[in-house]
Amino acid sequence: MNSEYYISSFCNIKNNTISLNGAEVYSGENFEFSEFIKSAYKSFETNYPKFFKMDALSKLAFLAADVLLKSENLNGDEENDIAVVLSNRASSLDTDRKHQKSIEDENNYYPSPAIFVYTLPNICIGEISIKYKLFSENSFFIFDNFNPQHLLDYSNSLLSTKKAEKVLCGWVELDGNQYNAYLYLVTNTGTITHTKENIVKFYNT
Repeated sequence: MNSEYYISSFCNIKNNTISLNGAEVYSGENFEFSEFIKSAYKSFETNYPKFFKMDALSKLAFLAADVLLKSENLNGDEENDIAVVLSNRASSLDTDRKHQKSIEDENNYYPSPAIFVYTLPNICIGEISIKYKLFSENSFFIFDNFNPQHLLDYSNSLLSTKKAEKVLCGWVELDGNQYNAYLYLVTNTGTITHTKENIVKFYNT
């Protein structure tokens, strides 16, 4: 298997800050995730009204992908052969709790379809794929901790078997006001080798 793939760009969202390739591109003062992500979305002038209907995990993954893919000058009007491989620890727990709350009160029973649709973590991949017309392989994995070896092996496999031209992958974790998004794009050309060491290095940026 060809291991000479490259990280063309990466995006981190954590601690009220968004960075692209290690450089800060947005910093907010709001502690609450909902206010922070809304302010960040507006600052990047992303015209995508459906954003406001997404659950918190999807907003986090979507905005990280949006910041990264904009920097790649991706043409959102054409189909893009980019696979998406994401992972986290909490799955969709944040939304699962809201759904549970909506059905546990027998006197106020109202299971909202708008909440229920997000009780799977891979829905955030769908939101990204719709916006950027990503019609390729996609997977969402649950691990106890960030797993760089899995991201490395899985994305390299997709590229070496020509299942995709590029792979957008990383970690999108959210539980209440605790959040951490780290997405990066793997390609066939570049200068930063796609290695476990670099994956971990940029994760910790």
